[in-house]
Amino acid sequence: MDVFAVPGLPEVRPGDDLAALVESRADLRDDDVLLVASTVVSKAEDRRADLDDFPAGPRAKEIAERLEAVSGEEKDPRFAQAVLEESTEIIMDAPFLLTATRFGHVGVNAGIDRSNVGDEGHDLLLLPERPSESADRIRRNLSADPAVIVTDTSGRPFRHGQRGVAIGWSGIPASRDWRGETDRDGHELEVTVEAVVDELAAAANLVTGEGDDGLPVAVVRDWEFGNHEGSDNLYRDVDGDFVRQALRGWEFARN
Repeated sequence: MDVFAVPGLPEVRPGDDLAALVESRADLRDDDVLLVASTVVSKAEDRRADLDDFPAGPRAKEIAERLEAVSGEEKDPRFAQAVLEESTEIIMDAPFLLTATRFGHVGVNAGIDRSNVGDEGHDLLLLPERPSESADRIRRNLSADPAVIVTDTSGRPFRHGQRGVAIGWSGIPASRDWRGETDRDGHELEVTVEAVVDELAAAANLVTGEGDDGLPVAVVRDWEFGNHEGSDNLYRDVDGDFVRQALRGWEFARN
C-alpha cells in the first residue's frame, strides 16, 4: 500500500468544509482510506473553548489539588472541570486523569488538547462530540467515496510513546475478524480480531507527524480489507474490560 500526507491545507476554521479542502489538494479514489486528524475536525466543528467556560466545582478543585501535590506543578482546576464535563467516567485521578469519553474512547484528559488550538486566542480544543458521525459527514461531502477515519494520538499501557488511533470511522469496519481461519500449521484462530482502523491511523501518523508540520490529513491507497468478516466493535464493553475494572479500585500512593 501507499501512504501519503495531503500537502498545502490551510488553517482550518469553524464552518470550513473539510471535504472540499481535501479534494482541492488531492485526487481521491473510491478505494482509498482518508485519515483526518481530530484537531482539524474539531476546529471545523468549532469545538474550541476557553478555560473560563469551565468554572471549577468542588470535584475539579479537589482533583487539581491532588495532581498538584503529586506533580509539584500548578494545576488549573478549570482544566479539570473541562475534563469532567467531557467524560462519562474518571477512571484514574492521579498521577494523571484517565477518562472515558462520551463516545467510548478511553484516554488522558478526555483527549482535550492545549496545543494546535489555532491562532484565535482559545485555550482548549475538545475532541469531536461524535467522531464517527463526523467521519460520515466528511465522506458524504466528498465526490469520491473513500472510507474516512478520524484519528487522534494516545499513549498505550505498558509502553512508552504515543501512536495514532482511530476515534471515528465511516465506510470501513473497525476490525477484521480472523477467527475460524487457520494459521500456516492448520491451527484454527480462536481470538484474533485485528483493529484495522487503529493500524491505519498509526500508519497515517508516520507521514503526518506530531509537531508543526501542518499535515493533518493522509491517504492510504492500494490497501484492501480482504475477504474477512468485519465488526464495528472497537471499544471494550465495561463488563469485559478487566483493566478498567482493576483501575477503578486502585489508588495512587506517593512514595
